[in-house]
This record gives sequence, structure tokens and C-alpha cells, in this order.
Amino acid sequence: MNASEHIKLIDRLRSLPTEAEWVELKRNQYEPQKLGEYLSALANAACLANQPRGYLVFGIDDATHAVVGTRFNPYATKGKGNQDLLPWLAAGLRPNTGFEAYVVEHPNGRVVLFEVGPAKGQPVAFYGTEYVRVGSSKTELGKHPEKARALWTRGSDWSAEVCKAASLEDLDPEAVAKAREQFVVKHPGKAGEVAGWDDRTFLNKARALKQGAVTHTALLLLGRSESATLLAPGVAKISWILKDTANHELDYEHFGPPFLLAGDRLLRRIRNLIVRALPSGTLFPQEITQYDPWVIREALHNAVAHQDYRRHGRVAVVEFPDRVLVTNVGDFLPGDVETVIRQDAPQALYRNPFLADAMVELNLIDTQGGDLILALVREHGPVERKDVDQLLVPKLPERLTAQQKERRVNNLLQELRRAGKIVNRASRARPKWVLAGTGSHEDSP
Repeated sequence: MNASEHIKLIDRLRSLPTEAEWVELKRNQYEPQKLGEYLSALANAACLANQPRGYLVFGIDDATHAVVGTRFNPYATKGKGNQDLLPWLAAGLRPNTGFEAYVVEHPNGRVVLFEVGPAKGQPVAFYGTEYVRVGSSKTELGKHPEKARALWTRGSDWSAEVCKAASLEDLDPEAVAKAREQFVVKHPGKAGEVAGWDDRTFLNKARALKQGAVTHTALLLLGRSESATLLAPGVAKISWILKDTANHELDYEHFGPPFLLAGDRLLRRIRNLIVRALPSGTLFPQEITQYDPWVIREALHNAVAHQDYRRHGRVAVVEFPDRVLVTNVGDFLPGDVETVIRQDAPQALYRNPFLADAMVELNLIDTQGGDLILALVREHGPVERKDVDQLLVPKLPERLTAQQKERRVNNLLQELRRAGKIVNRASRARPKWVLAGTGSHEDSP
């Protein structure tokens, strides 16, 4: 934009009858911390309002919208710690959707204009705290969970994007054959049909393709190793790293696509020793493996499903002598696991919903127990969480902790809810589950 275009933009913003949630007009108040909070709030508000930018304008009377001028110079002002203001602001915005500051000589006075890009896929925070505009007020986003949910769901799903340069030839035949096997395990009643499907039909049914086109999901789960370059700038890599008690790296191996096969290959690298345990109620020791492969596999696949592939990181499985740590790049969408457990009801948000759906269809995200829940709800619904726990918890592996078992049941309920098979007819804190389509009310928030 040139100077005249900036003046026209400022006049257009001034002409709004009231301040929109994605526009903030200020006379001359430019305290650095508050300024950063406004950029976070305006980025999030612009996303919610489907606006291409949020605007913070200094030198405007917020009551009359008249140009009154300002002495504020964003290029000479310091942020905290005597840092230059603009780099300090940029470092605090996470993710940084991009912002620009302009000094505009308006005919009626000097104006400073900040433009900030809208949030994309997740809320924008300023030094760890997310903000939003509610009416003309700036407030913390955490006080408005409905706006937070909307910001997550407004984001584009990277895993669902079609890779125009890819074809079925870029998929690994061994991985596709394994996918067919696992699809039949997941849907045993369709074994005869699956045998008659060609690859394109099968992969459409398995939700890995989009109308026959190869998606990022298909390349992640089923792509040939060399197809990882088609995902650039996204990074598709799982790393196994062996460390000693002093955190020194001893060995490593990287695994690329197809992720459908990478899990078993990675598990073979983990030194899963045989240990002797003494179960309660007996004097006879029992030999068991140090780690339950089911637990490691589930942790790995959930890390793959929640990875933020646009942030150029990798899923890491770090093996220490006494533990295995699974990490990924990207936040758990509800904030933390404790939040989900405290709410006692599953969240409906996935970072990569298209990828998660395909992983469910290909038996990578385990749904064992879902049929039991459906049978319970069908026969006795509405059912409460304690009813589901009484049914499933005794059937889960004894080596799982109580928290892991609780999380496992949460995941099952979440998958059934996302699949549209059950709905909650009560509150999130005290859910009551019924079969979908058995009542007139929508899911409780």
C-alpha cells in the first residue's frame, strides 16, 4: 500500500459506526504489553469475523473517530528489557500470523496503523496468554471457551489438503496391502467387498483419498519413503533416540513414510526387557515385558495424529533406561490432558481430523471397546460415565495406570461421538450418552 491507500483505509475504519471487534482505535496509549495483547486479541477476532486483517490504529479518538494525531513512533519505542518494540512484539506472538506497523501522515494528523493477520488453525497468544475482543473490550480467551472452540475449528486441515503433484504411484504397495488387512480387521463384515475394490476405491472408502485425489494423509500413512519430499515444507519424520541416564545420545534412527509401517519398525528398536513382577495376592513372580507395546503404539499414533506438520518438527520417541518419552510438535487442543479428565467428557477437536479419521479406519487409533459402549447405550441409554467405566475399565490391561485407563475410555467416547454414533444429552461435566438420532436436542457444549 502507498500513502494514499493507507489514508483511505484509515478513513474506512473511522467510518465504521462503532468499533468492530477486529478494529481498535486509540488516541495515544501505547504501553508495550497492552499493545501486544491487542495484537493477539485482534488476530483472533479477525479470524472469528472472517476478516483478512485486524487493525490497531493510534491517533484516532475512539468516541468520535476523529483524527487527533499521535506522537507514538513504533520504530523508536522500546519493549520490555530495552528491546526494540517491533522485534519484541514479534517474539511474543505465537503463532505469529504476521503484522506490520505504518506511520501515516493523514491530512488531519499523524496516525500509526498496525495490521495483523488473522489466526489460522489455532488462537494467537502473546507471551503465553491468548486474548480476544468481546464487543469493545479486550479479555483473555480462556474466559470464553465458545470462542476458543470456534478458533480451533476455523483452521484449515493440513492433513486433508490434496497434493496435486502426487498420484497412486507414489504410494507404497506393501503399505496399501497392510492397510487393506487392517481395514478388514476394523470392518470384518466388509471383507468380501474389500477384496473386489481397486486401490482407488479402497482408499476412498478408508478416507485416505479425497474424491480419488491423493491427500497429505495418504502420503503420510501410505507414501513411499521418497514421497516425503511431496509434503514439503511439511516434515514427515519419526525419530527413535536412545539416551543414557545422563541424557547423552547413544543411538538413533529416523523413520519416514509410510507411517502405517513405521510403528512396528520403531518398536523393534526399543529394548523391551523381560522383568519379573510379583502380582498382588500371590508369592509367584510373573515375567512381563518392561513396556506394554500396546501403550507405546497408542502413544505414538496419537502423537502422529496431533502433530503440527506445518511447524517443521518431528515426532520423537526417546528411550531412556527406565522410561520411553513420546513427544511431538503441537499443543494438545483442549490445552492439557488434565482438562479433559476434569471435564469427564471427550473433546471434539483434532488438529488433523482427516488424518485421525483415516487412522481410525485403518485400525491405527484403537477403538476396541466402542462396540461394547454402543451395546450398553442401546440397551440402557441414557448412560452416565460411571456406567461406561464399570463396563470397560475391568477389561483394560492391568498394566495400565488408573489415569491411563480413564484416558482410554475418554478416547473411545470421543471417537464414537466424532463418528456421529452417540451424543451427550446433558452437560459436559455430567454427560449422559444416548444413540445419535434418538432425541431432538443437540450435543451439549
